[in-house]
Amino acid sequence: MPGIDKLPIEETLEDSPQTRSLLGVFEEDAAAISSYFSQLFKAMQRIYDAQNELSAATHLTSKLLKDYEKQRFPLGGDDEVMSSTLQQFAKVIDELSSCHAVLSTQLADAMMFPITQFQERDLREILILKEVFQLASDDHDAAVHRYSRLSKRKENEKVKNEVMEDVYTSRKKQHETTMHYFASLNMLQYKKKIALLEPLLGYMQAQISFFKLGSENLTQQWEDFLTNIGTSVQNVRREMDSDAEAMEQTIQDLKEVSDPLYMPDPDPNRIPVNRNLTRKAGYLNTRNKTGLVSSSWERQYFFTQGGNLMSQSRGAVAGGLVMDIDNCSVMAVDCEDRRFCFQITAFDGKKAAVLQADSRKDCEEWIATINNISKRIYLSENPEEIAARVNQSALEAVTPSPSFQQRHESFRPNTQGKVKASRSGSQCSVGSESPALSSLSLDSLVAPDTPIQFDIISPVSEEHTSQTKSSAQGRRTNPFGESGGSQSEESEDSILHQLFIVRFLGSMEVKATESSDVIYETMRQILAARAIHNIFRMTESHLLVTCECLKLIDPQTQVTRLRFPLSSVVLCASHQENKRLFGFVLQTAGGRADGQPVTVCYIFESNNDGEKICDSIGLAKQIALHSEMDRKASQKQRELDKAKEKQQEELHKQKQIEKDLEEQSRLIAASSRPNQPAADGQFLVLSNSQSEDSDVGEEGLKKGESEA
Repeated sequence: MPGIDKLPIEETLEDSPQTRSLLGVFEEDAAAISSYFSQLFKAMQRIYDAQNELSAATHLTSKLLKDYEKQRFPLGGDDEVMSSTLQQFAKVIDELSSCHAVLSTQLADAMMFPITQFQERDLREILILKEVFQLASDDHDAAVHRYSRLSKRKENEKVKNEVMEDVYTSRKKQHETTMHYFASLNMLQYKKKIALLEPLLGYMQAQISFFKLGSENLTQQWEDFLTNIGTSVQNVRREMDSDAEAMEQTIQDLKEVSDPLYMPDPDPNRIPVNRNLTRKAGYLNTRNKTGLVSSSWERQYFFTQGGNLMSQSRGAVAGGLVMDIDNCSVMAVDCEDRRFCFQITAFDGKKAAVLQADSRKDCEEWIATINNISKRIYLSENPEEIAARVNQSALEAVTPSPSFQQRHESFRPNTQGKVKASRSGSQCSVGSESPALSSLSLDSLVAPDTPIQFDIISPVSEEHTSQTKSSAQGRRTNPFGESGGSQSEESEDSILHQLFIVRFLGSMEVKATESSDVIYETMRQILAARAIHNIFRMTESHLLVTCECLKLIDPQTQVTRLRFPLSSVVLCASHQENKRLFGFVLQTAGGRADGQPVTVCYIFESNNDGEKICDSIGLAKQIALHSEMDRKASQKQRELDKAKEKQQEELHKQKQIEKDLEEQSRLIAASSRPNQPAADGQFLVLSNSQSEDSDVGEEGLKKGESEA
């Protein structure tokens, strides 16, 4: 006999749309079997009724033939011969009637009983189990819906325990009902064959027994065929019994193993989180916006297919594309009044999906799986092995090498008990460290025991505070502490304007600024710290590159979160392998108490190529450098022009002094001549005022000569 298609009992707890679709096929097959066997039963019932009618009719015919001699016909001269002949016919027909009665009994036992039992017992059992399964599924959906709506702010422990107990009971009931329902549907395939073959076998054997009285050849003709049919029926019965035992054992094993899975939020110590997955499927709640501020949640079955995230409603034949998760970003989010939520953002930042898992374990596994798919690990031959190797590399990255560890233990104080996200490694930087970095000590790049900052906190200096206070006077400020007109004023003065969508990964203080290795080392430590401490949340911002500064702007409120003066950016580089990662080093003067500068490295993840952002920052610095050189040249030219003007004024003053000296000399010469008589005999006499003026002229002349 050919193989029998079976419903997978092992997947009854998952209750995936694929299993439901396969169940629908089996239910449709069961309905077709029920319809077909109903028609077949009617046909066989007609055969049985016809056989009974034939037996009764034959018996009636035999009786009528026997009563022929009792009849009186007016023209019955040969009634005795006819009566004798009819008596012989009546005897034969009576024997034939007895054979028909035996045939009717055999048809009732061998043909009608199996098909009646199959229709009234097996098919009715399928219908009852189907109703019980539907009720159990509805109860489980209702319990899961109540569990999903548990509040995380006003959480009542008693209500929570009642809801979780309700989920446990309904899930267990649904699982057990589904397993028995699936087993019955699987057994139906065997019972269908038996119910088809046994009545036909009984019918043929009854007919052969009937005809055996009159023809031995007929029995010999059908004997081999009926023997084969009987052997096949026995084989099917033995196979059914063996498979029924195996299914019963599987059900018992699954009951023991699946008991911890009935709880909606299992204990992570008993069921650890698997971070090496590249494929995952399961039910999630997705948020759909119904208005400007209102939203609704819908429960769907989600699964990954290559680099795509698919969803499928219960009862649907195939799934639909939700979004492309290649090069996407995923992070855990706090969403309204729901727990275990995470957000997936497409690589271009234009599409995002907020989903809710049933448990913390499920949420972390979804985030880890989407992160692995985002790195295109699924394209390799052994994706799970590569994912495990990448995660193992992240674990090894946080453990210092033996030489560094011994040296640090000998020179550093004991730091046990301090929880710091430091000395971490990156999944993406495995195999990408330069030879120069491998030969350098970690302390030459990053200060020992340096904490990592994963959230954006604006470092406010005294100078920036004073400038903010002075610039904020007479200008409206928003609740976030940022002035409303600062961005527009700087934007109008700047030549370069480039905007990039970035996500802040972290920042930490560094020591060296000469090489881009310090940025690679910072990326390694920050990414590994996020992987080890399960920090998946990232703050998305808009990075505005201008000729004066770099700004991190909130994409929703347009508030400036951080402002980096372009003159303080001393180094910028992107990752050597993962081009979406980039970072820059910022050096602020006088940031410490001792007056030493503070050097901090900021790491970001972008939807675009990190090299483009670094090139944009380099271009902004070049434009700023040329602008500064032009400003200094123009300032120097203005100083030269002022010096020339001052020299001209000095020359003019000197000429004026010389002119005054000549005038005074002429007056002195005129006053020093002897008094000449006038033409009319009178003498020219100088007055006292003229004498005084001459004295003053001589003194002024001497003073001018001394000044000259």
